Amino acid sequence: MTVHGEREMLPAVTKADGAKALQRFAAGFNKAKRQLDPELNPSFEGGALLALDQAGIKAAHALKPQGDPSYPALAFRDAHFTIPKQAGWPKYFIADAASNRKAADGSASRWFLVFSRNGVKEKWRAVYLAEFAGNKAPELKTDQDGFAEAVPAGAKSGLTVDPGKLSRTYADYLNTGKGSTFASGPNTDGWRARRARDTNQPGARILWEDTASDYPPVALRTTDGGALVFFSTFYHQQKTVSAGSVITVPAQLQGLMDGPTKKTNRMAFTTVSAQAVTVPAKGSGGKVTVLNRREAKTSVKPL
Repeated sequence: MTVHGEREMLPAVTKADGAKALQRFAAGFNKAKRQLDPELNPSFEGGALLALDQAGIKAAHALKPQGDPSYPALAFRDAHFTIPKQAGWPKYFIADAASNRKAADGSASRWFLVFSRNGVKEKWRAVYLAEFAGNKAPELKTDQDGFAEAVPAGAKSGLTVDPGKLSRTYADYLNTGKGSTFASGPNTDGWRARRARDTNQPGARILWEDTASDYPPVALRTTDGGALVFFSTFYHQQKTVSAGSVITVPAQLQGLMDGPTKKTNRMAFTTVSAQAVTVPAKGSGGKVTVLNRREAKTSVKPL
């Protein structure tokens, strides 16, 4: 009998293959960090995480073109796997494991990695990474066999904001501050306040614009009927300093230069931002809460 994964609701991955994907990620991550070769990242990362990490490797390569052979290897232990049943593609699952990296409180930080692939012949690649306060993720709904529930991106999500609309909704909020969709916090109204303080500096002005990303979101149902959603956005900065002055690009960003270096008083920066949020069930009266946000500049362009 032939089972059609594009039609049948099947587990996205076995735990054994999930463990192999996690090991492959760690090996690729360590190799890329030591060789500082951005061409390695697409072999084990995709989507928003690829954009973030590949930019970091490019920037580091400009500082250390010979690589960084002494980079401390990333290692995982105590890995757990959250696997939904899904029909069609892409498929995804979450691997969370204690890393040998330290959290703010000095404990081992658990990395929550979202893996995805678009077909059975593709390798699993990590597309999102999040770390949660106290190493505790929201409690996910599972069935009697322990499988999680994938939440559709569109109108059948049952959420206050469909996962497919979160990128645009978050970008619009950051641009305008309007609406009551998002809970107050450092990555919502707090982030807007920090940017407002930075807008006008002595002899300099920064303009901001947030835009939606086309990297696919990933959503899993939580026990309260809402969802844990991973999604991404872009934000763009244009910095202008006084006429006659010149913007100096820091050494750690020179590897991200888009076009030839030139003396200018105007510079554009593009940043990819990836968020992990909880979205409440429709009709619950709750708000979207940003639990984790990771960002990296991906482009620096003289104007």
